[in-house]
Amino acid sequence: MPDDFEKFVEEHYQPAFRFALSLSRNHDDACDLTQQAFFIAQTSRRQLRDRSKGKRWLFTILRREFLRTKRHEAVRQRYDVELEGDDSLLISVDHAATMDAKSLLTILQGLDDHFRLPVSLFYFEQFSYKEIADILEVPIGTVMSRLARGKTMLRQRLESERVTQSGKIVKISEKGECQNG
Repeated sequence: MPDDFEKFVEEHYQPAFRFALSLSRNHDDACDLTQQAFFIAQTSRRQLRDRSKGKRWLFTILRREFLRTKRHEAVRQRYDVELEGDDSLLISVDHAATMDAKSLLTILQGLDDHFRLPVSLFYFEQFSYKEIADILEVPIGTVMSRLARGKTMLRQRLESERVTQSGKIVKISEKGECQNG
Protein backbone atom coordinates (compact mmCIF):
# COMPACT_ATOMS: atom_id res chain seq x y z
CA MET A 1 0.00 0.00 0.00
CA PRO A 2 2.85 2.54 0.44
CA ASP A 3 3.03 3.44 -3.26
CA ASP A 4 -0.65 3.43 -4.05
CA PHE A 5 -2.28 5.20 -1.13
CA GLU A 6 -4.20 7.52 -3.47
CA LYS A 7 -5.77 4.48 -5.14
CA PHE A 8 -6.62 3.10 -1.68
CA VAL A 9 -8.39 6.37 -0.81
CA GLU A 10 -10.28 6.47 -4.11
CA GLU A 11 -11.37 2.86 -3.69
CA HIS A 12 -12.53 3.13 -0.07
CA TYR A 13 -13.55 6.76 0.49
CA GLN A 14 -17.28 6.40 -0.25
CA PRO A 15 -17.81 3.23 1.84
CA ALA A 16 -15.72 4.73 4.65
CA PHE A 17 -17.77 7.92 4.60
CA ARG A 18 -21.05 5.96 4.67
CA PHE A 19 -19.80 4.00 7.68
CA ALA A 20 -18.65 7.20 9.39
CA LEU A 21 -22.08 8.70 8.75
CA SER A 22 -23.77 5.67 10.27
CA LEU A 23 -21.50 6.00 13.30
CA SER A 24 -21.76 9.73 13.86
CA ARG A 25 -25.24 10.42 12.44
CA ASN A 26 -23.99 13.85 11.40
CA HIS A 27 -22.61 14.86 8.00
CA ASP A 28 -19.90 17.23 9.28
CA ASP A 29 -18.72 14.79 11.95
CA ALA A 30 -18.66 12.00 9.37
CA CYS A 31 -16.46 14.14 7.10
CA ASP A 32 -14.04 14.84 9.97
CA LEU A 33 -14.03 11.21 11.09
CA THR A 34 -13.35 9.95 7.55
CA GLN A 35 -10.49 12.39 7.06
CA GLN A 36 -8.96 11.47 10.41
CA ALA A 37 -9.24 7.75 9.65
CA PHE A 38 -7.45 8.16 6.32
CA PHE A 39 -4.78 10.25 8.03
CA ILE A 40 -4.25 7.50 10.61
CA ALA A 41 -4.26 4.86 7.86
CA GLN A 42 -1.70 6.82 5.86
CA THR A 43 0.63 7.31 8.83
CA SER A 44 0.19 3.67 9.95
CA ARG A 45 0.09 2.06 6.52
CA ARG A 46 3.14 -0.10 7.22
CA GLN A 47 1.05 -2.02 9.78
CA LEU A 48 -1.16 -3.40 7.02
CA ARG A 49 0.56 -6.48 5.69
CA ASP A 50 -2.30 -7.95 3.66
CA ARG A 51 -3.77 -5.40 1.21
CA SER A 52 -6.88 -7.55 0.77
CA LYS A 53 -7.83 -6.67 4.36
CA GLY A 54 -7.42 -2.91 3.79
CA LYS A 55 -11.12 -2.05 3.93
CA ARG A 56 -11.67 -3.99 7.15
CA TRP A 57 -8.56 -2.36 8.65
CA LEU A 58 -9.82 1.10 7.65
CA PHE A 59 -13.27 0.43 9.14
CA THR A 60 -11.65 -0.70 12.39
CA ILE A 61 -9.70 2.57 12.45
CA LEU A 62 -12.94 4.48 11.83
CA ARG A 63 -14.75 2.75 14.66
CA ARG A 64 -11.89 3.19 17.12
CA GLU A 65 -11.48 6.86 16.19
CA PHE A 66 -15.23 7.39 16.60
CA LEU A 67 -15.15 5.81 20.07
CA ARG A 68 -12.09 7.87 21.04
CA THR A 69 -13.83 11.04 19.90
CA LYS A 70 -17.01 10.17 21.81
CA ARG A 71 -15.07 9.50 25.01
CA HIS A 72 -13.29 12.84 24.62
CA GLU A 73 -16.60 14.65 24.00
CA ALA A 74 -18.21 12.99 27.03
CA VAL A 75 -15.43 14.24 29.28
CA ARG A 76 -15.60 17.71 27.75
CA GLN A 77 -19.40 17.89 28.11
CA ARG A 78 -19.17 17.31 31.83
CA TYR A 79 -17.36 20.58 32.14
CA ASP A 80 -19.25 22.58 29.50
CA VAL A 81 -21.95 24.87 30.82
CA GLU A 82 -23.60 25.54 27.47
CA LEU A 83 -25.60 22.81 25.82
CA GLU A 84 -25.37 22.59 22.06
CA GLY A 85 -28.31 21.64 19.83
CA ASP A 86 -28.73 17.97 19.07
CA ASP A 87 -27.84 17.36 15.42
CA SER A 88 -27.57 13.60 15.91
CA LEU A 89 -30.69 12.80 13.91
CA LEU A 90 -29.97 15.06 10.94
CA ILE A 91 -29.01 13.30 7.75
CA SER A 92 -27.45 15.42 5.06
CA VAL A 93 -26.96 13.64 1.76
CA ASP A 94 -25.67 15.68 -1.17
CA HIS A 95 -27.42 13.70 -3.89
CA ALA A 96 -30.47 12.07 -2.35
CA ALA A 97 -32.01 9.60 -4.75
CA THR A 98 -35.58 9.41 -3.49
CA MET A 99 -37.74 10.20 -0.51
CA ASP A 100 -38.00 6.48 0.21
CA ALA A 101 -34.22 6.17 0.56
CA LYS A 102 -34.19 9.15 2.92
CA SER A 103 -36.97 7.62 5.00
CA LEU A 104 -35.17 4.30 5.21
CA LEU A 105 -31.96 6.03 6.31
CA THR A 106 -33.85 8.09 8.88
CA ILE A 107 -35.41 4.96 10.35
CA LEU A 108 -32.04 3.16 10.28
CA GLN A 109 -30.38 6.10 12.05
CA GLY A 110 -33.01 5.78 14.79
CA LEU A 111 -31.78 2.31 15.74
CA ASP A 112 -29.42 1.92 18.67
CA ASP A 113 -25.71 1.70 17.71
CA HIS A 114 -25.55 -1.97 18.72
CA PHE A 115 -28.04 -2.82 15.97
CA ARG A 116 -27.52 -0.04 13.41
CA LEU A 117 -23.80 -0.68 12.90
CA PRO A 118 -24.00 -4.42 12.11
CA VAL A 119 -26.99 -3.82 9.81
CA SER A 120 -25.16 -1.01 7.98
CA LEU A 121 -21.94 -2.99 7.64
CA PHE A 122 -23.73 -6.11 6.43
CA TYR A 123 -26.19 -4.58 3.95
CA PHE A 124 -24.44 -1.42 2.77
CA GLU A 125 -20.81 -2.55 2.85
CA GLN A 126 -21.32 -6.31 2.30
CA PHE A 127 -18.99 -7.37 5.10
CA SER A 128 -19.18 -10.97 6.32
CA TYR A 129 -20.17 -11.83 9.89
CA LYS A 130 -16.52 -12.51 10.68
CA GLU A 131 -15.38 -9.18 9.25
CA ILE A 132 -18.09 -7.32 11.18
CA ALA A 133 -17.05 -9.15 14.36
CA ASP A 134 -13.45 -8.02 13.78
CA ILE A 135 -14.45 -4.40 13.05
CA LEU A 136 -16.76 -4.13 16.06
CA GLU A 137 -14.48 -6.28 18.22
CA VAL A 138 -17.29 -8.57 19.39
CA PRO A 139 -17.87 -12.34 19.04
CA ILE A 140 -19.42 -13.55 15.79
CA GLY A 141 -22.49 -14.84 17.68
CA THR A 142 -23.08 -11.32 18.98
CA VAL A 143 -22.95 -10.00 15.43
CA MET A 144 -25.48 -12.59 14.28
CA SER A 145 -27.79 -11.82 17.19
CA ARG A 146 -27.56 -8.06 16.70
CA LEU A 147 -28.16 -8.41 12.96
CA ALA A 148 -31.27 -10.51 13.53
CA ARG A 149 -32.64 -8.16 16.19
CA GLY A 150 -31.70 -5.08 14.14
CA LYS A 151 -33.48 -6.44 11.06
CA THR A 152 -36.56 -7.18 13.17
CA MET A 153 -36.57 -3.66 14.64
CA LEU A 154 -36.04 -2.12 11.21
CA ARG A 155 -38.82 -4.22 9.67
CA GLN A 156 -41.24 -3.27 12.48
CA ARG A 157 -40.46 0.42 12.10
CA LEU A 158 -40.74 0.26 8.32
CA GLU A 159 -44.09 -1.54 8.51
CA SER A 160 -45.48 1.01 10.94
CA GLU A 161 -44.10 3.97 8.95
CA ARG A 162 -46.05 5.34 6.03
CA VAL A 163 -44.11 7.62 3.77
CA THR A 164 -45.81 10.44 1.89
CA GLN A 165 -44.22 11.10 -1.47
CA SER A 166 -45.72 13.39 -4.10
CA GLY A 167 -49.12 13.28 -2.42
CA LYS A 168 -49.30 9.47 -2.63
CA ILE A 169 -49.04 7.04 0.25
CA VAL A 170 -46.10 4.73 -0.35
CA LYS A 171 -45.35 1.68 1.77
CA ILE A 172 -41.89 0.13 1.84
CA SER A 173 -41.98 -3.65 1.62
CA GLU A 174 -39.89 -6.01 3.72
CA LYS A 175 -37.36 -6.15 0.86
CA GLY A 176 -37.10 -2.37 0.76
CA GLU A 177 -39.14 -2.04 -2.43
CA CYS A 178 -41.73 0.71 -2.80
CA GLN A 179 -45.38 -0.26 -3.17
CA ASN A 180 -48.20 2.22 -3.79
CA GLY A 181 -50.71 1.94 -0.99
